[in-house]
Amino acid sequence: MTLLRNYPAAPHLLCHRPAHVQKHTSQTSFAHLWHCWIVTFRGFRHFSALSWIVTLLLKRQLRGFSFLLLFLAFFGGGVQSALAQNATIEELIVTNSSTDLLLFLTVNNAFTKQMEEGIKNGIPVTFSFSVKLERKRMWTNQELVSLKFEHALSYDTLKEEYSVIRSEMPGQIFRTKSLNEAKKTMAQINGFTLSPLKALIPEAGYLLRVKAKLAEKTLPLYFHYVIPFWSLWDFETEWYTVEFRY
Repeated sequence: MTLLRNYPAAPHLLCHRPAHVQKHTSQTSFAHLWHCWIVTFRGFRHFSALSWIVTLLLKRQLRGFSFLLLFLAFFGGGVQSALAQNATIEELIVTNSSTDLLLFLTVNNAFTKQMEEGIKNGIPVTFSFSVKLERKRMWTNQELVSLKFEHALSYDTLKEEYSVIRSEMPGQIFRTKSLNEAKKTMAQINGFTLSPLKALIPEAGYLLRVKAKLAEKTLPLYFHYVIPFWSLWDFETEWYTVEFRY
């Protein structure tokens, strides 16, 4: 097997929201965002004073700079740390055993400090991996494999123990007292079987594409009312590609 170095896919392969949605989001005002948060957190007493201050600012038509300063004062730290995250896929390797084609990879910068604190407080985290294997052809490539699997991390506060369930390894649960070991297990794929070698054509060219993201179902619905910036802690990598010949 001839293995070429992995490289990020072309920008047009990235998963973005449709243009009209992006445009609508970019034009959303701070006033509208505040209105949404006030509705979401209605009934929480510690927001009543802040709500009164913002309402006063809006009545005085200080919607611009003053509101921005107030927003940054209360939430700027959380936004900055969340936006600093930049998850990537490293050590992407395709190799083979005597019978199968195997995948190895590691996701870097998948966890933020806020996510770690959430895990320690019982919030589960699920990573979703997408994998595609194609045979190169003159016109359009032939898709051989297209699958998704998940790694789920949870913490038992009574036992003080982390558990990682990997869907590609059914029936096996990795347990540890170490958060670092749990994070390492979550972020790695070691020797996943992509395809039997007998399904490959000798000397043909192949493309393997992989991508990782924080699964949307990670956070229970009620937690969104407690952690309004959880969505900013999400990550989604580019598509990464390995080109090889067998």
